[in-house]
Amino acid sequence: MSSRYVFDLITMGRSGLDLYSNDVGAPFVEITSFAAYVGGSPTNIAVGARRLNLNVALLTAVGDDPVGDFILHFLAREGVDTHFIPRKAGTRSSAVVLGIEPPDKFPLVFYRENAADIQLTIDDVLALPLEQTRAFEFAGTNLAKEPSRSATLFAAERAQQAGAAVILDIDFRPDQWHDPRAFGVAIRSALRSVDILLGNDDEINAAMLADPRQIEMKQSQVSDAHVAGEIGRAIAALLSLGPKVLVEKCGAQGSRVHLAAGEKIDAPGFPVEVYNILGAGDAFAAGFIYGFVKGWDWYRAARLGNACGAIVVTRHGCSASMARAAEVFAFIEQRGGF
Repeated sequence: MSSRYVFDLITMGRSGLDLYSNDVGAPFVEITSFAAYVGGSPTNIAVGARRLNLNVALLTAVGDDPVGDFILHFLAREGVDTHFIPRKAGTRSSAVVLGIEPPDKFPLVFYRENAADIQLTIDDVLALPLEQTRAFEFAGTNLAKEPSRSATLFAAERAQQAGAAVILDIDFRPDQWHDPRAFGVAIRSALRSVDILLGNDDEINAAMLADPRQIEMKQSQVSDAHVAGEIGRAIAALLSLGPKVLVEKCGAQGSRVHLAAGEKIDAPGFPVEVYNILGAGDAFAAGFIYGFVKGWDWYRAARLGNACGAIVVTRHGCSASMARAAEVFAFIEQRGGF
């Protein structure tokens, strides 16, 4: 590693306590117990990347409460640098409660009123050594409210000016926005400072102001060609606003890398039995970013991301279930390699 770089990756955004149902398959009203983990998209990505042996720091914020202690203890144990994480007086560390009803029902409830990480400020960003990282990643949810919105936009500008690759995970959480159209406006306003954009089809459409209730188009209603055309137009529009690369997360099918120059690179997925889909996108991002900062080609980076996501969906939690380097490389080798 060049002496300029202390970190391979710095992530910024939400963190919290994840309470995941232990009664897998039970309706939410019949859950009797939960397992406690640490979560939040940029936090999960930080842990996933660290488990792949990257040097990682996280900028989030926690309250002066036991949940904040829980989050910081876990991150320190994982080896994620927590020196830049402030405690915000008068706020609460946030929480998420999840039911698990495989294969496709995972009810999720956020508790983010007065969330500490939304209080991240420009001063918090100024304390961050963005000139010492290869990559900077943030989540779309950062932009939902002030002061986090301005702080995040400032961080992306500053990171790009310092020469870091800026990565935005679209991370659409509808209940965190007063209006889904505001989400699209906010995402697009950030793209001039973004190099790599990550998202699934629902998120890509939402970033272009599509009504999220209309995104889940059934094959009986519209043709595959129509769906592909709509997504293709949204991707082209987003790439025209600044990013060099958009990575489309395609679930079980894997992922597709779209370059601003027009090239598309398909990376097939790894078939597994789904246990819990939450965290798959964050695991993908960790693996993809690993490949990117190591100088891999887009196909190989995306395949590693696919493998990381496939491992996580077979497990209960998010951050605590992220694959370690030896495990994910063995997983890929056992399935024919890259």
